[in-house]
Amino acid sequence: MHYQAGSHKSVEKALIILSAFKSRNQEMGIFELSRMLSLHRSTVSRLIKVLVAHDFLQHNAQTKKFSLGTSIIDLANSLKKSLKTDLVQIAKPYLDKLRDRLEETVIMEALSGKNWIEIYVVEGPGRIRLVAEIGQRMPIHIASGGKAFLAFSAQDTRAFLLEGTLIRLTKNSITDKRKLGCHFEEIRRQGFAFDRAEYDETIHAVSVPVFNSEKIPIACVTVAGTPHRITGEVDSTVVLELKKTAKEISKRFGYKGAET
Repeated sequence: MHYQAGSHKSVEKALIILSAFKSRNQEMGIFELSRMLSLHRSTVSRLIKVLVAHDFLQHNAQTKKFSLGTSIIDLANSLKKSLKTDLVQIAKPYLDKLRDRLEETVIMEALSGKNWIEIYVVEGPGRIRLVAEIGQRMPIHIASGGKAFLAFSAQDTRAFLLEGTLIRLTKNSITDKRKLGCHFEEIRRQGFAFDRAEYDETIHAVSVPVFNSEKIPIACVTVAGTPHRITGEVDSTVVLELKKTAKEISKRFGYKGAET
């Protein structure tokens, strides 16, 4: 396929026109777009005809203005579907790099039905091996990733996932729902959850949620290790690097909110 000279500039201008609708898809006319984008009216008119022909913009015959078209919806739906399907594939490079930087075991955890499971594990290089494997289930109120997920989820989601009697695995496990509620407030303030030997008496873990474009947690990134290495201090290297990685992955899913 051959492109005429300057065609890439036309593509760039067409994308600029589409981006003008990004904030709230308010209807706009050719004159309004021309003035807003500092583009010549004839250029805007020509490019809008192409965008309408391919359903990227739609024309309102009554107002004689334009708004985003159905092709934008189709692309957005395709993106959402691929992101949901390829969660591990997208996150894997970031998780592997985090393991290399910290030299600790890194785990990605997510919800499957009502089960909190490990969906990716990359072990640290140390001689002490953690019991972690893909598909392993954990009580959501005990695992640090589960607690982070619950803390940033909607109240009705938390109620659904915490209904019934909560089991205890170690003396440190929190099974009182009122105490968990206070614990979730602390997690939201700090931006991470800390498992202080609640799942296993020999293991500490820190987790930060991954968010999608709707600011909903879709998974959690966890770093797990021995208590003397994973302290849960707010300004520790583990916590800071973990937050950075979770933020980078969240950006891939369209999240533009404040840092966790």
